[in-house]
Amino acid sequence: MVSGKPDFAARMGTIKARLGIGRMNYTVDPGLYALGAPDGNSPVMVTANYKLSFDRLRFAFGKRSAWILVLDTKGINVWCAAGKGTFGTAELVGRIKSSGVGKIVSHRRLILPQLSAPGVAAHEVRRNSGFRVTYGPVMAEDLPAFIDRGMVADRGMRTKRFPLAERAVLIPMEFIPALKWMAVLLPVFFVLGGLGFSAGFLQDALTHGLLAVLLLIGGLLAGSVITPLCLPWLPWRAFAAKGAAASIAVSAIITAFFPADYKHLSFLIETAGMSLISVALAAYLAMNFTGASTYTSLSGVRREMKIAVPAQIAAAVLGIILWGAARLL
Repeated sequence: MVSGKPDFAARMGTIKARLGIGRMNYTVDPGLYALGAPDGNSPVMVTANYKLSFDRLRFAFGKRSAWILVLDTKGINVWCAAGKGTFGTAELVGRIKSSGVGKIVSHRRLILPQLSAPGVAAHEVRRNSGFRVTYGPVMAEDLPAFIDRGMVADRGMRTKRFPLAERAVLIPMEFIPALKWMAVLLPVFFVLGGLGFSAGFLQDALTHGLLAVLLLIGGLLAGSVITPLCLPWLPWRAFAAKGAAASIAVSAIITAFFPADYKHLSFLIETAGMSLISVALAAYLAMNFTGASTYTSLSGVRREMKIAVPAQIAAAVLGIILWGAARLL
């Protein structure tokens, strides 16, 4: 039995998951849950065992009563699990039988999230379990109204939007993990920037090393912050390309205000090299948002990765070569 009222533990768990702390272990056990005080006529809703999805569903119902059938999606949210096959027909049919829900409710209707549709064959579920699948609205918050309307969704309930607030809440999931290895990379590039040039270690570190650090930070911000915030307005369709575009703009701003003599060929080559590394970094980080966006499909992500990953590697390698070669000029 679970409550539809948010408690402190659930709120803290949501914050930790959003920050990427224990994200892959944030799950609930698969099975049947009683929300409130359901009876044989109460609706049966199906969701993933990613606890954030489970909590959003039960909190959306508030004081209402319902049965919640939780599938084993390996801790993955509904939409991604449907694409990967863990929120699928076989798991749903198996969970119906193992939970005994057919002995608990008098009706034979399941309410599934609309975004689970790619993974579920409704006709096979009915043939193998006797339960009929009804796809609910996109957002859990619309479920009470959907049920009150006789299981009928209006156009707004069927439309998934991706507003600024929803894009912004994704930022910590990519930004914070990236900070862990950036904490290693930044000092390394700062120290290496002080080696091989002619003005002495400290002066060179404060010039060449600092520029490298700033461009790396620019790539981090471009890929993990600017790209999701400015997603609808950045050029091109591919996420990696959007991240690269944001990084190019940020790198241009940094180099425009950085006090350096760009008349020297060595400084131009060095800046070009670090800018390429920054672009590769931003493109990689931006590409990670494909799994959380309404703009992509599984096949589209695969096509993008096939092109973008080799391009990112090539840009990073060329950037390192140019950055090192600048010391020889």
